[in-house]
Amino acid sequence: MNIFVGSLPYSIVEADLEEAFADYGDVTSVKIIMDRESGRSKGFGFVEMPNDDEAKKAIEELNGAEVEGRTIVVNESKPKPQGDRRNYNNNRGGGNRNGGNRGGGGYNKNRY
Repeated sequence: MNIFVGSLPYSIVEADLEEAFADYGDVTSVKIIMDRESGRSKGFGFVEMPNDDEAKKAIEELNGAEVEGRTIVVNESKPKPQGDRRNYNNNRGGGNRNGGNRGGGGYNKNRY
């Protein structure tokens, strides 16, 4: 089962997260999501546990637990349906990304 873990302290590392979940059973993978530009944790991650009963027990016990002063959120991770992804260019009423200015202030990158 894939488990979402949110509201993590930025200082936590994957080994710490694995250790917390290993108390409930086998852990096959742990991934803390990192910001590409800063290299800093985004404060959430995923834990994979092969046994669903062990995973459910970990979710029950760890959801709402305090880790380094933060209350973490733990629940089963469900993949988003493909139709749920938004195309922001089509939903924003314009979406001119070439620096064009449509009726009011704004930055025009072609100006300089």
